[in-house]
Amino acid sequence: MSVSWRDANLSNWNNRAALHVRDASGFYDVDGFLKGQDALYPIEAGEIGDVAGKSLLHLQCHFGMDTLSLVRRGAVATGLDFSPVAIAAARDLSRRSGLPATFVEADLYDAPRAVPGSFDMVYSTWGTICWLPDIRAWAEIVAQKLAPGGTFYFLDSHPAAQVLEERDGRIETTYAWRTPPETPDFSTETQSYTGDVHAEPTSMYNWNHPLSDIVGGLLASGLVLESFAEHETLPYRLFPSMVPAEGRMFRLPDGAVAIPLAFSLRMRKPAS
Repeated sequence: MSVSWRDANLSNWNNRAALHVRDASGFYDVDGFLKGQDALYPIEAGEIGDVAGKSLLHLQCHFGMDTLSLVRRGAVATGLDFSPVAIAAARDLSRRSGLPATFVEADLYDAPRAVPGSFDMVYSTWGTICWLPDIRAWAEIVAQKLAPGGTFYFLDSHPAAQVLEERDGRIETTYAWRTPPETPDFSTETQSYTGDVHAEPTSMYNWNHPLSDIVGGLLASGLVLESFAEHETLPYRLFPSMVPAEGRMFRLPDGAVAIPLAFSLRMRKPAS
């Protein structure tokens, strides 16, 4: 497959990172973070447990606000992202906040080379794997970067919701439940999920991965499932009709048929 999908997605995320760190929409509330506000959303904040003293690798860390929130909780954190704009912003945010962390500019699939050693926890949340064509390789990298006895925490939008789109007020099945690696879904956007507007429309390529591939890939890589949960909120409006919920989250409006919008899991690498 042509690598043009990666170039397009990198350009998209460079544009997004520049908009997001400027934070004109207030979606990320960078000023609030710098004043001590926790950037984590309620789901991950309630599920990750104690990270104090743990070495932690945050995959696809964007501009580092979640990574640094984990540092505030006591983690010794390394963030990895393929966007040079995001990594530069993360390093600047680390300096401005006084929270030390290591930020590495590298593609997810290059993590074994770019980030030496293993970690007590690997962490990945919100909008990460839809950018990856090979979910089995992702799972193997997660397992490789975990130290024996280490924990993987993962949280993302639910594959059941990702096949849907809202049109004229109706939420309908629009996308395939499994996207072949060689034929990603192509789209353009004029504004980010934050509401910040791009100077020009930007292209992107995405893949839908079913739960069987996500969980099955992690199990095949040798990890053991400790917990799994489904949730009815997201930190952004996947559908235009969604309404604000507690904790900076969004939900479907009253009267809508309930569907799972997100899922989370914890897996452990056996100690021996």
